Amino acid sequence: MEKNMSSSTTTEENVTRVYTINLGRAWLTPQHKRTDRVINMIREFAEKHMKSGEVKLDQSLNRQIWSRGKTNPPRKVRVKMVKDEDDVVTVSLYEEPAETSATIAPAPAATATTTATAAATAETAAKPEEEENKPADSAAKQ
Repeated sequence: MEKNMSSSTTTEENVTRVYTINLGRAWLTPQHKRTDRVINMIREFAEKHMKSGEVKLDQSLNRQIWSRGKTNPPRKVRVKMVKDEDDVVTVSLYEEPAETSATIAPAPAATATTTATAAATAETAAKPEEEENKPADSAAKQ
């Protein structure tokens, strides 16, 4: 039984995955070793999930983890892992694409709804003023 050629080609290409790593277990270690433990936890997570022995952390990820000091690392972190052809895993911060927020709400439909709502609000705001004037006129007649 032979394996498909497509499965072997996937190992030659770059593999990219996005994970949210829970780092809460670092609080089981002594306070002065927490951030060191978080770095090791990220490396262990990458080795396990990407099945590689060589892991490199991006400088921006390292700076974010260390930004709050040695005793107060983040509880969880969202990372992007890229496995190269040489089985080297590079772990970096995940940044969401900016285009996704623009495609969620179409602009023309939102504008039509907003103008209709504004016109209805203006009409209801004008009616109470007319009602307030009517009782004043009827009181003046009596």
